[in-house]
Amino acid sequence: MGGTVQTDIDPRSLIGRKAYDRDGARIGTVDEVYLDDATGTPEWAAVRTGLFGRDAFVPLKPSALVGDTLRVPYERALIKDAPDLGVGRHLSPEQELRLYHHYRLDVPEDPPPPPERNPGPDAAEGSGP
Repeated sequence: MGGTVQTDIDPRSLIGRKAYDRDGARIGTVDEVYLDDATGTPEWAAVRTGLFGRDAFVPLKPSALVGDTLRVPYERALIKDAPDLGVGRHLSPEQELRLYHHYRLDVPEDPPPPPERNPGPDAAEGSGP
């Protein structure tokens, strides 16, 4: 039985899973999982596309775990044409935006900024009796 990739899944459990495209063609093996900076949920997987291939980033949100495999709802050609961003380092917002556009995904809205901790004008530096 399969399902969409849950937000509470342990990202380490995805590493090493075989990944398949929407038509059942093998893409490769999940090499790394990248978490959303704001929520800490798994957002992208880097899939090693072959012995001498590269890692292609795939979105996890529309993907599904089916048995012991990751099913990505895109065709293999689109996945292999994903921007080559390298692996092993943090994805910048610009790199993520390129991936969202490549897969024609809705770009998530930025989370609201944290409330400011400014205590007000009376607590300015050096003020007081």
